[in-house]
Amino acid sequence: MGTCIAAIQCVITAILLVSTTVSSDDKSPIPADPSSLNKWFQDNVKPLADRKGTIDPALMAAEAKPRTIKVRKDGSGEFKTLKDAINSIPTGNKERVIVHIGPGEYIEKLKIERGKPFVTFLGSPSNMPTLSFDGTARKYGTVYSATLEAEADYFVAANIIIKNSAPRPKGQLKGEQAVALRISGDKSAFYNCRFIGFQDTLCDDKGRHLFKDCYIEGTVDYIFGSGKSLYLGTELHVIGDEKGNFITAHARNNEAENTGFSFVHCKVDGTGTKKAYLGRAWQQRPRVVFSYTTMSSVVNPEGWSNNFHPERDQTALFGEYKCKGEGANLAARAKASKQLTPGQVAVVFGALTFGWQAIEIAFKPFLDKALSTMDKSDLARDLDGDDDFANHQEKGSLSESDAFFSDENPVVA
Repeated sequence: MGTCIAAIQCVITAILLVSTTVSSDDKSPIPADPSSLNKWFQDNVKPLADRKGTIDPALMAAEAKPRTIKVRKDGSGEFKTLKDAINSIPTGNKERVIVHIGPGEYIEKLKIERGKPFVTFLGSPSNMPTLSFDGTARKYGTVYSATLEAEADYFVAANIIIKNSAPRPKGQLKGEQAVALRISGDKSAFYNCRFIGFQDTLCDDKGRHLFKDCYIEGTVDYIFGSGKSLYLGTELHVIGDEKGNFITAHARNNEAENTGFSFVHCKVDGTGTKKAYLGRAWQQRPRVVFSYTTMSSVVNPEGWSNNFHPERDQTALFGEYKCKGEGANLAARAKASKQLTPGQVAVVFGALTFGWQAIEIAFKPFLDKALSTMDKSDLARDLDGDDDFANHQEKGSLSESDAFFSDENPVVA
């Protein structure tokens, strides 16, 4: 079993930690057909071994010696709480630490400090753990109210629910903002994660981030901050609010800031009679683009808000490209709205997402080869006896990589 555990660590490392390159050149544009998105993404993945000499040497060294620690509420792991697991990681950490989290709800306020890079939170796709806390701006300040504050670089999470359990705000009263996640580290990624809250659910604070096959819900400004992030195949769910809704509030103030939010092949849906704006001009020069996105009738016909600053109609970059659905009707769009041409969207994509030289985080390379060398029954048992994993392997309905990332039931079809 010891050999199997070591092999499992290598597999998890291969899945989550190998560097990726997402190309923006004309040879590999993001496909218009959503069914081709995963293939496009995987075709652009570069294995870590092929990136030697082109990426941060510290990252190469970290991935060479990964280790796994288990957190289990029943005491069967090394730790019963995530806080204790995080505290066990030394400041100045130089190796990949995979925190394998068992099922259940962990009611803790968590912070991964700047000095603890290379941390991965991994849950089971069939029984995702929930990280929950009820922090509010009144007690902690908005950005510090987060259930999880991830300040370190190279943070990765897969198959995790991150929730702020504070009560729904009564209107938009000061102090009732309640953040689920604040991500402030650079080159971080989230796969098949769910972010639950009301006002200010996700603080995409700063740095370059990837959100793939995720679900994000909220009422007002529920994706906000100064991040430079790509959201792929992610569902944005509006919880109707009587005072109105805003999905994004990007905090960009000057032209020199190379930041923005890019939503590609996403889905906007929700509830309520008040229509939701795709974004508001919280600061002077926000940059938010929706491409190939399906928008339901929950979207306000105007699409965008200048936040009562008419001059920001000229300075905001609120773009849309080949979106569809009732909410994508352009007839009544606000002055700030820009319908991008193919040439413009290529430039914007490059500026917002792909000029990263690739966010150095992993997806699924090496997986089939690695799994072919180990006993799948041992692998299934060591992953908490996950019945779904074992059953799907027997039925042949899922590939090994699907068992980790739950592609059988993606958030966005």
